[in-house]
Amino acid sequence: MNNSPSILIVEDEETIRVGLIDVLIFHGFKADYAEDGLTGLQMATSGKYDLLLLDVMLPQVNGFEICKKVREQDKNQAIIMLTAKSSDEDIINGFQLGADDYVAKPFSITQLVMRIKAVLKRTMPEPVNQHFIVLDESTKIDLQNLCVQKTNSEQPFTKREAKVLSYLHQNNEKPVSREELLTAVWGYPKELTIETRTVDIHIARIRRKIESDAKSPKFLITVRGAGYRLISTTNNQSNA
Repeated sequence: MNNSPSILIVEDEETIRVGLIDVLIFHGFKADYAEDGLTGLQMATSGKYDLLLLDVMLPQVNGFEICKKVREQDKNQAIIMLTAKSSDEDIINGFQLGADDYVAKPFSITQLVMRIKAVLKRTMPEPVNQHFIVLDESTKIDLQNLCVQKTNSEQPFTKREAKVLSYLHQNNEKPVSREELLTAVWGYPKELTIETRTVDIHIARIRRKIESDAKSPKFLITVRGAGYRLISTTNNQSNA
């Protein structure tokens, strides 16, 4: 079991913490834990863990702050926020700080394990055919260096955002549904039915980076009832 993924649980509620440890060990993971945010921060920034499972409401240092500190030093660390706070504001805050997923209490053990496995699957091989997606003459996506280059500015992408863009670009002949993105980019099984706003929130973040007006997008468009399409100069060239 030396190759089993190692997960750090940062949770101050003993009943939940002990239950999570039992569940993760039962499913073949190695589990470690911290009971407060300060200890959790020290352990989370050690680089020893394959995935961090962070409660938000913690003594001393909250889960959002741990997520922020970890992401500052390692943008590829897998992070899932686990919390009773499930408002849109809290979810968006978690994603903006770099969380890979957000699970609200109370949660299904089966679904939590599936989502942990999905996040751990993110090996994120970089795009196959090209390193750049040219949206127009002034906007270019650099998939290798994870950024969007505009005439007078540059903004970074996360690997997840780059993979969303790459997948949409590779499938530009049709709209790509949320369910397809969850399977292709996040690794969720096709047969798993879940309610998550992960895709929508990532699309909104990408639009803020690539569009002049995120409310009236011209590159990353929504096809009502079907999903999303990425419109680019490279799409047009490849289809010509």
